Amino acid sequence: MKHFAGEFFGTVFLLMIVTGSGIMGDSLSVGNSAVALLGNSIATGAGLYVLIVLLGPISGAHFNPIVSFVSWRLGQIGSLRLLGFWLSQFSGAILGVCLTHVLFGLDVFQISNKSRSGLGIWVSEFVSTLMLLCVIHLGERVAKDRLPMLVSLTVTAGYWFTSSTFFANPAVALARTLTHTFVGIAPSDVLNFMLAEWLAAFFFVAIALKLSLSKVQ
Repeated sequence: MKHFAGEFFGTVFLLMIVTGSGIMGDSLSVGNSAVALLGNSIATGAGLYVLIVLLGPISGAHFNPIVSFVSWRLGQIGSLRLLGFWLSQFSGAILGVCLTHVLFGLDVFQISNKSRSGLGIWVSEFVSTLMLLCVIHLGERVAKDRLPMLVSLTVTAGYWFTSSTFFANPAVALARTLTHTFVGIAPSDVLNFMLAEWLAAFFFVAIALKLSLSKVQ
């Protein structure tokens, strides 16, 4: 149960950081989206680093259904743990958003109407997810002790160099449909986000398995 608890509470706090810093940044920036995004990205990267360092030894600090799926497909975790991780991650993400609304005195249950659509944004999510998986995979091999920093810096940078602001996480994408704030995404757009993320995961797994087979042969 400690593995599932680690994923649940880690994802709760991750979404609180993402959503809360978005609300605070938007409130203090007086309409300056660049300043709001700067605060949002720095807080997310810093918080993610802390969560990975503290919870990595407990659950692996996935906080992401796609990261868990890839670990399962590559034989690093079992099917039961995968299902438990998915339940923990999706429920934790939703709870994190709702708790953030409580912290800021907002309606607990909201639906976003913020449009995030278009081919460029969908390709951006594909690239973002693929890049995140590559950083994790390579980091585990060549710089495992620096992996928390590598992932955190990648996410922070991703906010700025991708048009989709680097969601790269189906649980995060789904939960963000439930906040009508700076970080929200309209429910009508989230399916394409998630599709792009899963396509990247399947593509990564196919390449990783092919490389593994090549090494064996």
